Amino acid sequence: MSLQHDSRQRLADLEARGLLRRPRTVEGQQGATLLVDGRELLCFSSNNYLGFANHAELIAAGTRAMQESGAGAGASRLISGNMAAHEAAEVALAAYVQQPAARLFSTGYAANVGALQALAEPGDVLYSDALNHASLIDGCRLSRARVERYHHTDLDHLRHLLRSNRGSARRAFIVTDALFSMDGDVAPLPALRALADEFDAALYVDEAHSVGVLGPSGRGACAAADVRPDVLVGTLGKAFGLAGAFAASDGDTAQWLYNRARSFVFSTGPQPSLAAQVVAAVPLVESADAERARLVRHSERLRAHLRALGHQVPSLATPIVPLLLGSEARALEAAAGLMNRGIFVPAIRPPTVPVGTARLRIVPTAAHTDAQLDALMSALEGTRP
Repeated sequence: MSLQHDSRQRLADLEARGLLRRPRTVEGQQGATLLVDGRELLCFSSNNYLGFANHAELIAAGTRAMQESGAGAGASRLISGNMAAHEAAEVALAAYVQQPAARLFSTGYAANVGALQALAEPGDVLYSDALNHASLIDGCRLSRARVERYHHTDLDHLRHLLRSNRGSARRAFIVTDALFSMDGDVAPLPALRALADEFDAALYVDEAHSVGVLGPSGRGACAAADVRPDVLVGTLGKAFGLAGAFAASDGDTAQWLYNRARSFVFSTGPQPSLAAQVVAAVPLVESADAERARLVRHSERLRAHLRALGHQVPSLATPIVPLLLGSEARALEAAAGLMNRGIFVPAIRPPTVPVGTARLRIVPTAAHTDAQLDALMSALEGTRP
């Protein structure tokens, strides 16, 4: 059997189960509306939470830096690609999240895979929330440490696991998302910090969807809960409107990542223009209280509307609003219905979410107007439990 034939059969199986994805082409700038396959649609599926993806100051900062420093870094940062712009971005990010140091990565996936692989090793144990992002799961696996999955945000289960086997490992890490990307709920960070301290474990928190969105000045869910993690990972492709990610920690740990995080060591350094945009973005994100307040208002209105329609939607002050529909067919049907009304909210299906929990992941951003949110809520009235 040829590889092509095998791939064709596997694709056919995905399609038969309602799990096949086909790319849609987006043109123009990312905003409240998108030009999708040549059609302008209201977009309620983006992680561009603050609406900064086409911010004029960020575009200008990137343009200036590209003219001054060129298009690319040219090499790994351990060779000749460690540019002044990278170091300036790391200083700005560390100061923003109030950690001593930070390390800039090419993507959020690279940050988690690289950091966890570098920090944990055989003989250690990682306690990972069952609904952690794929990058956390893969980073745990690549570390070759023992991995213990605890039920989602279940502190009793985590305590049971810590009591059962923490003593057999040299080092331990509690690994969690801060704001879970598909359910919109927040990890019990104070209790996780307390367990980490009680059982001599490090707390590793991925703030991908919360940095810029939650907490004072948008510093994240840890700052909102007055919790200091041992490692804080944040991404720049969401609230910052850019690309890339960072891992922030103490200076020694950041230096260890520079030397041993494989996704950092063996990758060309990020574009210096991106690093310059990060420096420009930090004060914009820090001062974006009006945008964060608009996010909360939009989320509260949408959640109340869905509950009035009979849907089970938790009351949370986060921008991710999951509309659980169960089967892949129902989720696809609902997404198609919204598309017919000029609204783009793709169906989320396994393996992104567990089997039986296909959904619409609806995200009103700060870029949306009240009238645009009204249009979404009107279109959703045809989506009943």
